[in-house]
Parts: sequence; C-alpha cells; structure tokens
Amino acid sequence: MSKKISFRQLDGILLLDKPSGLSSNQALQQARHLFRAAKGGHTGSLDPLATGLLPLCFGEATKIAGLLLGARKAYETTAVLGLTTDSDDADGAPLLERPVPDFDDATLEAALAGLRGPLHQRAPIYSALKQGGEPLYARARRGESIEAPVRDVVVHRFELLERDGLALRLHVECGSGTYVRSLVRDLGETLGCGAHVATLRRLWIEPFNKPRMFTLDELKERAGEGEAALDACLLPLETGLVGFPEATLDADGCRRIGHGQPARPVTEVPAAASGSPVAIFDSARRCLGIGRLGDDGQVEPQRLFRWAVAGS
Repeated sequence: MSKKISFRQLDGILLLDKPSGLSSNQALQQARHLFRAAKGGHTGSLDPLATGLLPLCFGEATKIAGLLLGARKAYETTAVLGLTTDSDDADGAPLLERPVPDFDDATLEAALAGLRGPLHQRAPIYSALKQGGEPLYARARRGESIEAPVRDVVVHRFELLERDGLALRLHVECGSGTYVRSLVRDLGETLGCGAHVATLRRLWIEPFNKPRMFTLDELKERAGEGEAALDACLLPLETGLVGFPEATLDADGCRRIGHGQPARPVTEVPAAASGSPVAIFDSARRCLGIGRLGDDGQVEPQRLFRWAVAGS
C-alpha cells in the first residue's frame, strides 16, 4: 500500500511549466501532492496537448485565482494548414482535408489582421465550457450534436513568426476566454484550406510576464532535497495582485476590515478604482485580501485571507 500523504496548510503561487499529455487538473494534483498542499487550484485550463505556464494557487492564494483568469495571456502555436479536426487540434479526429492554395505573405497577413481586435469567436466543441451544467467535451465524446457558444473576445496580437511549408509558427496575445484553437481554425477557413493546432505553448499571463516556471521533474528533484528546497519555488500570493489598486489601512482600519466592516485607507486610492477590486494592505505591507472601493472612499471587504479575519 502507498503511504498516506500528510497534507499541510500552505499558501503561495507556483508557476508550473505544464507538460504535454496531462490535463490541467492532473498537473495540479501532481504538484499539490509533491508540496503536500491541503488546498489547491489552477488559473485557467490548458489543453492536454498544450505546454507552458499554468499558475497554481495553494491555500489562501486560491481566493485570488479568479482574478487571474481575466488577465492578458501570450502563446506560441504551430498551425498546420490543409486539415481540420473535430477538436481543432492534433489530438482530434480528422474531419476534412483540403488542398492549400498558393498564397503570398500579403494574403496571409490580411487573414491574420482580420482576426485581431474585438471578435465574436465560436468556442471549440471539445472545450471545458458548460451547457446545462456539463462540459461541452463530455457531450461531444458521447457523439451529441453541439452548438458551441459564440463569445466576445479580444486578440491583441496574432502574428507570423515563421512559415515552413504547411506549418505556420504564430504568436498570439489575447484576453480572457480566447481559444487559440478557434483562432487557428478560423484562420484556416479564411485561407480556404482549413487548419488545426499542432503545438501550443503558453508563454506568460499577466502579471507574470517573465515567469520562472518549474517543470514537474524539477519539482520532484527539489522534493528529494527537502521541503525547504521545494517551498522556495513558491511566490508569495501578493505577486498575483501586482497592478491592482492598493489600499493601505492603519491598525483601526485593519480591525474594522477583519470584522467585515468598511474602512478608510490611510493612502489615497485612485477614484477610477471605485467599484473595482482593490488589494488591501496593512502598514507592514502584508496583504489582507481583496476589497471594493466605494463611492465614499471607504474600502469594503470582499475576500479576506485567514490572517485578516477577526477570530480566525
């Protein structure tokens, strides 16, 4: 019998370099067991085929995971022209093979340009989006007829890095909810030959624009060196809030926030932040949680970390 893992209370953010072939949840569980973290979650799924940055939140950091889902992201992908699949990537079953027309770089650039900016994008049928409480991929695997939803997304960059025969290496920067598989599918349709994703790697997610990622193999090696070596891979949860408006409270303000009451910051918070998430700090620069700036200039607590809650 395998030894039962003794989980521990652990808070922090791990920038995992997810390997291909694992789902995001499988990668999360492997990392969580290595760290023996009692609680963990990931911020935005990567397809099993995909590699690259998957921020994992342990402990109290799970309370800010949702804030990272809407962040800007960057990817590098290889699109193969001439073949469409049911999942829009190389893991799917072939649907249609078509000849690739002899187009020049100007034609390709025009096709890419048409997929930049605000778009109405149809999600892949093999996706984690839910309809009727069930992921679309579960219905697709049963062979059900699916009308994938169309969503508003923003593509900031969609550029050619290299062209090699039928393969296009592309750089993508996009906002929340954007599917690179759908971008590649739509690019192939614009070119008249179809396309699918052969490789996909996530490069960064704001605010982790130059991430130091750790592979599962690196984490296993560090685990063998001891808990301290492993824990050194974690970032403090405050790093996930870089760029958020900050509200610093004095001792009385911290007490009020801890009791669920609004408090007035001792530092000025931009009026533009009114109604938006605000990171709450004490005078020692310890983050207490997330609040909302009211029209009266006071911060209302929304999600507090356990050390900020009175009586915890």
